[in-house]
Amino acid sequence: MGVYEELQARGLIAQVTNEEEIREIVNAGKATFYIGYDCTADSLTAGHFMTLVLMKRLQMAGNRPIALIGGATTMIGDPSGRTDMRPMLTREDIDHNAACFKKQMERFIEFGDDKAQMVNNADWLLELNYVDMLREVGACFSVNNMLRAECYKQRMEKGLSFLEFNYMIMQSYDFYHLFQNYGCNMQFGGNDQWSNMLGGTELIRRKLGKDAHVLTINLLTDSQGNKMGKTAGNAIWLDPDKTSPFDFYQYWRNVEDADVVKCIRQLTFLPMEEIEEMSHWEGSQLNRAKEILAYQLTEMVHGEEAAKKAQDGARALFGSGSNTANMPTTQLDKGALTEGKISILDLLVKTGLAPSKGEARRLVQQGGVSVNDEKVGDIAFCVTEAQLMKGAVIRKGKKVFHKAVL
Repeated sequence: MGVYEELQARGLIAQVTNEEEIREIVNAGKATFYIGYDCTADSLTAGHFMTLVLMKRLQMAGNRPIALIGGATTMIGDPSGRTDMRPMLTREDIDHNAACFKKQMERFIEFGDDKAQMVNNADWLLELNYVDMLREVGACFSVNNMLRAECYKQRMEKGLSFLEFNYMIMQSYDFYHLFQNYGCNMQFGGNDQWSNMLGGTELIRRKLGKDAHVLTINLLTDSQGNKMGKTAGNAIWLDPDKTSPFDFYQYWRNVEDADVVKCIRQLTFLPMEEIEEMSHWEGSQLNRAKEILAYQLTEMVHGEEAAKKAQDGARALFGSGSNTANMPTTQLDKGALTEGKISILDLLVKTGLAPSKGEARRLVQQGGVSVNDEKVGDIAFCVTEAQLMKGAVIRKGKKVFHKAVL
């Protein structure tokens, strides 16, 4: 089985521009492909995980990845999948975020001469003269076709800014530039990027009379769907300081039964024969499959030691409910207390279990919070200094645990 056939077997390929050519190029290890990452935060999320695994698979087969950091496009904001404009970031913020991305990517792909490259589109897009760019590429784009693109449809209902309208042209120019200067003959991305990616292939064909290729990966679409990498409204980060290895493990341990084998197929490197056997598992066997998924992904992101601690901690916690040694923990000092206690709302915010006191209030009112196995029904509830000295175990919902200690 060639790597292209493996991508198909794992359910990763959604659509391509020329399947036979792409199959030949990828299987021969002759693809120089790019995947773009806008630097909207200082960490990648589990939502980026599939593209990182894809780059690793393709590099192992001899193909050359280009991780394109969107230093310039982040200043515009991709309207795809959005109902509002993205926050505007400074150049300093974007540069910092890009450095964080590279550090995390190095766990998956190998950078260096004749290996993977990381480039930043700020290096060419910010140098362009606006009128020159319009004259060079503007005639290659039909406004009518752009407005029919899926990435703009949702925004058209609430208002699409001219700033965001330029995003497709900028992304297309990226492929054009990489094709000319880096020998990049292929671009990969999520299925929601199809319209933007086709713009790049059309620009290359019209300007240079040459072919380039587009392959979109089939992102998880069932109950994981666009929520991949998010839980209770919060992102699941790859940075252990933002999402602990335990919480990362627990996120994957708690996927829906219907999604677990699909996630294993798309996100792990387990042999297809082994995964095929898992597809017949039922009942309690699915819990074993979830443990395999959670361990494999936690090991890839955080290393073997962290994965083992997360697994042992989860098994101890949910097996006996008493072993909290590896549970995510927040340490408080006495300055956080008022008269020897702290309100449950403040505690939920300080532990990161709620992003705000308003959200904390909602969680308590809906019966979603317990402290030391006792449900909290009153928003005025307080945790005492004595409880914190021993370690107060806070549970949000059924499966999110956190310990607070003084």
